[in-house]
Amino acid sequence: MKLKVQTLDAKAKGDINLNEDVFGLEPRADILHRVVTWQREKARATARPTRERSDVARTGKKFGNQKGGGTARHGNRRAPIFIGGGKAHGARLRDFNPSLNKKIRSLGLKMALSSKAKDGSLIVLENLELKDAKTKALTGTLAKLGFGKTALVIDGEAVNDNFRKASANIIGVNVLPAGGANVYDILKAETLVLTRAAVEKLEARFDG
Repeated sequence: MKLKVQTLDAKAKGDINLNEDVFGLEPRADILHRVVTWQREKARATARPTRERSDVARTGKKFGNQKGGGTARHGNRRAPIFIGGGKAHGARLRDFNPSLNKKIRSLGLKMALSSKAKDGSLIVLENLELKDAKTKALTGTLAKLGFGKTALVIDGEAVNDNFRKASANIIGVNVLPAGGANVYDILKAETLVLTRAAVEKLEARFDG
């Protein structure tokens, strides 16, 4: 698959051949759904439990007389009605730690990249080099490139520092290094932007 490469100034910079095994697959909704569900569940923190009656360390000895006290016939200080007692019907421990086969996760990322290439919402840039980290100047540049309302920009080993700073205040623009590429962020963005270095890193990630 051949795609045109542009500079940040929207000038042509030759072509790039994309690996069909990474960018040319037919996306499957079931695979993408499984990977996104797994990814979102992995992001959930453990739901902490409350201490119930059996978890509280208080005496179980009956206090007071059976009759004559004018109160109920309590036999346990761990009862929920006492201060310091266990909570009745408290929250239970829920640990969200799902598992998903590595092959499925890898296939899901390939399909997410392929879906962007297939629907024409993939842009390849030569690099993200900026002279100055100026948000105003970058906003005009991105408009010329045809970015959508939301865009995910993926660079190589590390994101260009000036570009990262300049794009930090632009709503809808998310920046990641190639190592952080993931299915959820790719599908969520209207436009996927890759640098040459990002393409090389992603293709090398799936090589062999």
